[in-house]
Amino acid sequence: MPERARPVPFRGGGFAPVAKRGTGIAVFALLLALIEWGTRAGWISNLTLPVPSDVAATLAGMARSGALWTHLAPSLVRLAVGSLIGVSAGIAVGVMIGLFSYVRAGLVPLVAAIFPIPKIALLPLFVIWFGIDEASKYALIALGTFTPTVVATYGAVDNVDRSLVRMGQSFGLKWSSIVRKIVLPGALPGILSGLRVSLAIGIILLVAAEMLGAEHGIGAYILQAGSLYDLERLFAGVVILSVLGVLTSWVIGRAERRLLRWRG
Repeated sequence: MPERARPVPFRGGGFAPVAKRGTGIAVFALLLALIEWGTRAGWISNLTLPVPSDVAATLAGMARSGALWTHLAPSLVRLAVGSLIGVSAGIAVGVMIGLFSYVRAGLVPLVAAIFPIPKIALLPLFVIWFGIDEASKYALIALGTFTPTVVATYGAVDNVDRSLVRMGQSFGLKWSSIVRKIVLPGALPGILSGLRVSLAIGIILLVAAEMLGAEHGIGAYILQAGSLYDLERLFAGVVILSVLGVLTSWVIGRAERRLLRWRG
């Protein structure tokens, strides 16, 4: 009798990421539990790390007193305005660099010269140019998010499959239709991936800007806590920044799932 054929397991997953719900939360909880145990047992000095439960109590006290929103609201406004300016300009310039040879020849060397400059070092210059008020903070965050967005965007445009572009040309599509229907959708994954880096840089520059000439803001709060060597308040500010970074990453992840459903 012929041997019965055995079913072959499907192996075409294509290395697609599989969501493991709760794993990240479990890792955070385990880490916090270890720090809590270490600080209370004396293995970790209170001069090095505060007790996590004390930091949580500080955050709760900030929420009850209204200090949390007092410092968080101006930081969110500064981050939103500065990042919106920098990211919008960065995507526009990056797309033009990817599409037009003369723009690439003229702007790529300029972007390459600006990109490695530590933007924090330019903060005193921005204060001289724009004053110590909000404009200098917006400008610093905008420049800090602009350059990585430009690099990520024109790199994403360059990586679009050229055979798809040639196919569109062979079907007689207009230049604008090729850009809108082939180039931009193909570059979108790289652009969104670059946004993660740009917004993380924006948060770093936000703290630096608020440490100079800001009465309210997470950076000003951390600076004040550090000058008093109040570790609970200092780490409370750090936790707020970490949560802000996680939320921005989550928002970009949601945008990726919604805008890139065509990838399957």
